[in-house]
Amino acid sequence: GELLMDEHLSPRKLKTLAGVDDLQKVKALEMRVDTREISLGNFGVHLPNLRELKLNNSLLASVRDLGTSLSHLRVLWMARCGLSDLDGISSCSSLRELYIAYNNISDLSQLTWLDHLEVLDLEGNNVEDINQMQYLRLCCKLSHLTVEGNLICLKPNAESAEDPDYNYRAEVKKLIPHLKYLDRIPTSQT
Repeated sequence: GELLMDEHLSPRKLKTLAGVDDLQKVKALEMRVDTREISLGNFGVHLPNLRELKLNNSLLASVRDLGTSLSHLRVLWMARCGLSDLDGISSCSSLRELYIAYNNISDLSQLTWLDHLEVLDLEGNNVEDINQMQYLRLCCKLSHLTVEGNLICLKPNAESAEDPDYNYRAEVKKLIPHLKYLDRIPTSQT
């Protein structure tokens, strides 16, 4: 519930948050944070078995504010966090699922470092150029992608006029041939 405002996420604070005495036992954590003025520090070092982190509705200036010690994280939720870029996401190298809906993200190039990524939710972001999907082709395990609510669903890029023959599903499928689901519908369906 409450927004965390103190200095860093110390082991003592993490134990209180997680309701445990032994931080080794923490596999999932949900919290709301504000990193505009205060960094979280490298809190991941205290949570070696953390696999799921939910930060929805936080105020995150940058993914870098999560530190560099979350390489073991498998699932990360950062919906509605005010993110405008994904710089620093490469430190979460084990991510299998990334939920970053309703932010201001337009550049997907940082996602190329996520070799294990299977699920990506980009709903309601600022992806304006269909060519951004080429970066996701390099995520060879990506099978579920959500892009609805981005400009690329209406036209290939910000400069082009709307074309009634434009089909973003077909374009995304061309750019990411191994994709199985697009906007929760099998990619075989146009």
